[in-house]
Amino acid sequence: MESFESIIEVDKLNKSFGENHVLRNFSLSLKQGENLVILGKSGSGKSVLIKCVIRLIEPDTGKITILNHDISLLDQDEMDLLRADVGFLFQSNALYDSMTIRENLEFPLRRHWSKEEREAKAEAAVKEALEDVGLAHTIDMMPSELSGGMRKRIALARTIILQPKVILYDEPTTGLDPITGREISELMNRIQKKYNTASIIISHDMSCIKMTANRIIMLIEGRNYAEGTFENLIKNNDPKVRDFFEGL
Repeated sequence: MESFESIIEVDKLNKSFGENHVLRNFSLSLKQGENLVILGKSGSGKSVLIKCVIRLIEPDTGKITILNHDISLLDQDEMDLLRADVGFLFQSNALYDSMTIRENLEFPLRRHWSKEEREAKAEAAVKEALEDVGLAHTIDMMPSELSGGMRKRIALARTIILQPKVILYDEPTTGLDPITGREISELMNRIQKKYNTASIIISHDMSCIKMTANRIIMLIEGRNYAEGTFENLIKNNDPKVRDFFEGL
């Protein structure tokens, strides 16, 4: 596997919407094989940050580098090519209701693989991705036939089918019961170990964070306010940090 000093670098990112300054000189570095959690209150800028990283939103100032590419210098085709290495797990799962599970997983292959590649490798890729999430038997089912937790697993299977180098998780356990949320967190850790993926995880679910985070960044007042392991931060006496860990 190609080696990178860092998978993603965000340097002094600023983003405002009118008078609302969402990100203020925000910086982070994501290392290879690391699960990095961004923790912040609702409306703190977590979703804006992740949308800047995949260039759905353009920052006002600052620099974002992914796999050694300054994304501001890439044209649309180059950015699309880079996105094949960046998996995105949507909070809503974003499965296509009119497609079978097989067709949902084949969708990114149609975008990024040639016809010859699909004919040679698609069946095996779909099967492996479904086996990774423990749902091989659902291949010809429809999303509407699955539970919420199963749909989340299928969305994750689609995210990993291209074996991306980095995965962005947007609130991966929101709306799930605690047991299913724990299963998804365990699955995220298994994916990390199998594929050596680096991940940015947007979450406020402290159970998920404790299970998955190698490192946490506190996004407070638009800034990288504090960072460290779960064990480090839970001992932090700063009131703005303590707020997140009350009762734990």
